[in-house]
Amino acid sequence: MASAALGQELICSICLDLYTDPVTIGCGHNFCRVCIDQALNTQDGSGVYSCPECREEFRERPALQRNITLCNVVENFLCTQPPQEETKIFCTYCVDSPVSAVKSCLHCEACLCDKHWRSHSKGPEHVLTDPSRSLGRKKCPIHKKILEYYCNQDATCICVSCCLVGDHRGHNMESLDEASEKKKKKLKGVLQKLTTKRQKTQIRVQRLEERRRRAQEKAIGDAERMTALFIDLRRRLADMEKEILGEISMWGEKESCLLSDVIQKLEIEKEELSKKMQEIEEMCNMTDPLTVLQESDTGDLYDPWEKGDDKDTGGPDGGDEDTGGPDGGDEGKERHDEGHEGKGRHDGGDEDTGGPDGGDVDKVRHDGDSLYDIIRHVIFYGQDPTDISLDINTANNNLLISDDLKTATWTQTSKKRPETAERFQDYPQVMSSSDITSGRHYWDVEISGSELWRVGVCYPSIDRKGRQSYIGDNNKSWGLYGGRVYNNQYSVIHNSKVIQLPHQISSDRVRIYVDYEEGELSFYEMCDPIRHLHTFTTRFTEPLHAVLRV
Repeated sequence: MASAALGQELICSICLDLYTDPVTIGCGHNFCRVCIDQALNTQDGSGVYSCPECREEFRERPALQRNITLCNVVENFLCTQPPQEETKIFCTYCVDSPVSAVKSCLHCEACLCDKHWRSHSKGPEHVLTDPSRSLGRKKCPIHKKILEYYCNQDATCICVSCCLVGDHRGHNMESLDEASEKKKKKLKGVLQKLTTKRQKTQIRVQRLEERRRRAQEKAIGDAERMTALFIDLRRRLADMEKEILGEISMWGEKESCLLSDVIQKLEIEKEELSKKMQEIEEMCNMTDPLTVLQESDTGDLYDPWEKGDDKDTGGPDGGDEDTGGPDGGDEGKERHDEGHEGKGRHDGGDEDTGGPDGGDVDKVRHDGDSLYDIIRHVIFYGQDPTDISLDINTANNNLLISDDLKTATWTQTSKKRPETAERFQDYPQVMSSSDITSGRHYWDVEISGSELWRVGVCYPSIDRKGRQSYIGDNNKSWGLYGGRVYNNQYSVIHNSKVIQLPHQISSDRVRIYVDYEEGELSFYEMCDPIRHLHTFTTRFTEPLHAVLRV
């Protein structure tokens, strides 16, 4: 009985259930936080707030103070209660032995077994309901009468006396069934919104899951491709190392044999000189002048060694020292060409090696371009090509520009476009619409059916008329050119300085690579494997545009 009495004290007067997160307002009464919030929300427009239980009024919305003590009491009370499914309701009057109740009297607040129910008072105030422990929830805490109505203004359940003589007189009210149906309808609307929101959330989750799956697949694919790429890279490096070391070893053996022959000849010459020196010393020690003068002609002693001195400047050892190798003269010139063309660096000329390994070391340098290609290939692999569109406003009138702004074709018929300051007048050239001001970029140019072509980059300040407007014939553009009129051989040009490359054209597709910060402009032939043609190195001072001539 004490537990039941305690349970009645822990009932919220609004929801008539055990307190949930109990809070206290200024008058000292306790309510569930959600219940009192809803009740106060209904009073927002009235300009005054009142306690649903004692009707004390507040000018401002009462502050809700969490009642920690009451919260702990409710929790401890719930812990002492047996599980709901194992609990039965027993008759209040059967004290000796528990008997299951069949009815509950709201007026008496008692549970009745079949025996006590039949003998119970049949007065109208004794309202019988199904067995229930929380009988107090169904009675007005003030008038002790059955709760039959709902006050919309105060958001609380009330009895008939509250409607007639209590604090709720004159308020907007309705029956519990009507209020319950309205609340259910409102809850269904909320449920519908929550359902829709949950569906949208589920769709987003599915999309994100799909994105995550694709990202994981892409990462796996990229990892596999990069693994294969580096395996191939290591293989090519190993092959290159083997080849270069073999070349160095062969050169070393060749140079050793050559020097051995020279040393052998010099040893023989040294012996001959020693003999002649001995003869001269003997002559110098003679005391008879006639014998000295008649012994031999001094010219026979002098000429061989003087001729030997002259021969030293052009002999095998002397020539090797000057030219830098057994093939000194020709190899030095070829290395100069390779220094500009095979190496492909515009800012540096040929370095004279000045030693016996000059020519073949350059062969190693030339093979080093393959390593340069491999490293550049790795850079290309992890980067998408830059999207280049042609600017029709710069196109010469003898150029036909495709609708997608990707193709330029030479035509004899003039397009009669306006002669604006941006348009090339004297050469069939066109620039890109977008510019490059930072970063690394590359794009491919496909050339077909052209007798003469030029591709490259230029500053926007390039002239549009006269010789200075031609790609490469000024200090504001860099170009690669070729075609049948050049015997299908590549050349590069900047500021009217032409460098003819040793490569024959084997593909109709070239790649242009720009590293703006590093000041690098590289040209590649898109054969298999990719071939590095040339690299200009400079410091870019303006935005760069792709430019071509057909």
